[in-house]
Amino acid sequence: MTALPDKARVVIVGGGVVGCSVAYHLTKLGWKDVVLLERKQLTSGTTWHAAGLIAQLRATANMTRLAKYSQELYGGLEAETGLATGFRRVGSITAALTQERREEIFRSAAMARAFGVEVEEITPDEIGARYPHLNLDGVVAGVYLARDGQGDPGNIALALAKGARQRGAVIAEQTAVTGFSRAGQRVTGVDYAGPEGPGHIACDMVVNCAGLWGREVGRMAGVNVPLQACEHFYIVSEPIAGLEQLPVLRVPDECAYYKVDAGKLMLGAFEPKAKPWGPPRPDFEFDQLPDDFDHFESILEMAVNRVPILGAAGIHTFFNGPESFTPDNAYHLGLAPGMDNVWVAAGFNSIGIQSAGGAGMALAQWMQDGEKPFDLGDVDIARAHPFQGNQRYLRARVSETLGLLYADHFPYRQKASARGVRRTPFHAHLAEQGAVFGELAGWERANWFAQPGQAAEYAYSWQRQAFFPNVAAELAAVRTGVGMYDMSSFGKLRVEGPDAESFLNHLCGADMAVPVGKIVYTQFLNPKGGIEADVTVTRLSETAYLVVTPAATRLADETWLRRHLGESRVVITDVTAGEGVLAVMGPRARDLMALVSPGDFSNAANPFGTMQEIELGMGLARAHRVSYVGELGWELYLSADMAGHAFETLWEAGQDLGLKLCGMHMMDSARIEKAFRHFGHDITCEDHVLEAGLGFAVKTAKPAFIGRDAVLRKKEAGLERRMLQFRLTDPEPLLYHNEPLLRDGQIVGHLSSGAYGHHLGAAIGMGYAPCRGETVADLLASRWEVDVAGVRVPAVASARPMYDPDGDRVRM
Repeated sequence: MTALPDKARVVIVGGGVVGCSVAYHLTKLGWKDVVLLERKQLTSGTTWHAAGLIAQLRATANMTRLAKYSQELYGGLEAETGLATGFRRVGSITAALTQERREEIFRSAAMARAFGVEVEEITPDEIGARYPHLNLDGVVAGVYLARDGQGDPGNIALALAKGARQRGAVIAEQTAVTGFSRAGQRVTGVDYAGPEGPGHIACDMVVNCAGLWGREVGRMAGVNVPLQACEHFYIVSEPIAGLEQLPVLRVPDECAYYKVDAGKLMLGAFEPKAKPWGPPRPDFEFDQLPDDFDHFESILEMAVNRVPILGAAGIHTFFNGPESFTPDNAYHLGLAPGMDNVWVAAGFNSIGIQSAGGAGMALAQWMQDGEKPFDLGDVDIARAHPFQGNQRYLRARVSETLGLLYADHFPYRQKASARGVRRTPFHAHLAEQGAVFGELAGWERANWFAQPGQAAEYAYSWQRQAFFPNVAAELAAVRTGVGMYDMSSFGKLRVEGPDAESFLNHLCGADMAVPVGKIVYTQFLNPKGGIEADVTVTRLSETAYLVVTPAATRLADETWLRRHLGESRVVITDVTAGEGVLAVMGPRARDLMALVSPGDFSNAANPFGTMQEIELGMGLARAHRVSYVGELGWELYLSADMAGHAFETLWEAGQDLGLKLCGMHMMDSARIEKAFRHFGHDITCEDHVLEAGLGFAVKTAKPAFIGRDAVLRKKEAGLERRMLQFRLTDPEPLLYHNEPLLRDGQIVGHLSSGAYGHHLGAAIGMGYAPCRGETVADLLASRWEVDVAGVRVPAVASARPMYDPDGDRVRM
């Protein structure tokens, strides 16, 4: 019987591989008083039946860093703890059955090289040599990662638990968490029911690693953890005589993966339409779900054709077990919004074993330092919006996201399920005009506009998609005439009160002591000078400001503000849904504004970077003269009740001027031509504001602000790397992000973002280039190339925007 303390520094809820990893890494950092509570036995939820595939390559550099760390950790656990983990580097093969999939996996292979992962593109014959049991019919190419591996999931978790115990952690099984005591935004203790009855542990922190039960445990603690269990199927063959160890094989076009273990062959599947399950029963322990052979049959039929020995061997085990999935197929990690000491590590989307080591390490370091060890924006729980905890939404969405793990990961691919939850005031107007909507953070946003007779839908490809000429025409309107697009989904946070100016001056790099009506472009910096948010701030009055944020990071940015409030006399209010926003942009924008408003839109009365209140049609609006597309224009803020009238007024008045409706793809093309940074890609919390080329937005002469010392240190020490803009010399290839960047034939980094520059006539990318001790002239004199799916394409580099480098057009 494990004796539980009445007090702990941290209580971890859940004893799967993730909870054990968090305990292991906290104790490795020297933490004492670490308690882990497991409702049944360790590994009894999902971990025990996981497939145990351990791959290195993930979608981003930092997720790959975490996966590689997991591999290295598992390789040494046995020596440390004496428990065998079954970890072996057997390699992995991904086989493509279509040219589109070949493009995808070859782009992934190129990305792997940029991230320092050992990878080979291989031919069908080379696949057959490494996997002789594979039917090569229809196989067009593959990639091979020699250092990928597999392991025993349960033993990996138990080894992590033993390592934590050896350093003093208390791990209690058969001990269910029943509730939390709270004071304000802190959990003060954990209630539990153990073998000897109920009890309570006072604690400084809580970590929700409850897996299948993560959503419910989150709700008990007052936090939103959007995840939903789905049924996950695999079969294990009878023993196959002479079956040698083989690489893990993935055939995503047939939704299948294969693993050899102990002379048997496992077939697992990520079927296109999954079966949600749950909520999980309280007594669930090492359980499996009822068989559903009909659901699995079509995948099995393809599998016995692809790997004939599977059909000949017979089925030893048909397994159906639950795993938890999130709305975007990225796990939840970090400090939960709305609480000061509740942490989350849950929702691992069937990659919990390969992710657990790195996730545990990153979370433990975050808890130790009070700040992220590196950019974790992909998985930060602060990205999860409140509505996403809705059960009906989750069941609809995860029925699709499980299958998307093995679907073609086409650029701009939109999820088809759980749509239409959040609509801007202009949604119906835009739909009538042929808008093709994408979804971000639940918002339906017009991404492009179909022409009459054209299908108003995506037809996905890695090559030029159907919207390519549409976006070119939309950008041409903005560059030469006038275009209008909906920006209502962008976050809007009112920050007001007697201390609003001093509060924002503490958080922002720029100076907030500006006149009423002034718009300031700025960043929230962390103590290392990294960028936590990229925003515009408009002074509405002596005591009120409007902070405008990207749609995806609205909650994260609000959370950052709230966590730094302290004793400031400030109120923060999310007013995103209260106002619609229409952007009117282009050389003829002033002409259009004159047709709908008696306001003075001259440079003298309304210069760039200022706001004025205006009449618009028969209503009212605020006109913010600012631009993310690099042209003359205004963002028009309209109360929701007047938004429809404003759209109709502008649309009718704009017909004689050739007004064109535009979408988000146009905005991305325009901003990358202008070298405007995109938060989450080009700038993150680990990108120093000076190295990002945003020093102009930082005013170190003002009183102390977060990150000021780091900015001054960097100015003195010099830049380690510098953000550059790249244009491919060949107009045909397309860039998205993460393509390797080569300088004089050597990989030196990767593109942080990419899009087609329709006005410049080629794909444009942004990326950081190492530059210690070098001048800009040294960098630009080099020979630059970008690796596009294995093909090196020459590129021209620039330290200044390739479009309108002096910024004259926004000030016309």
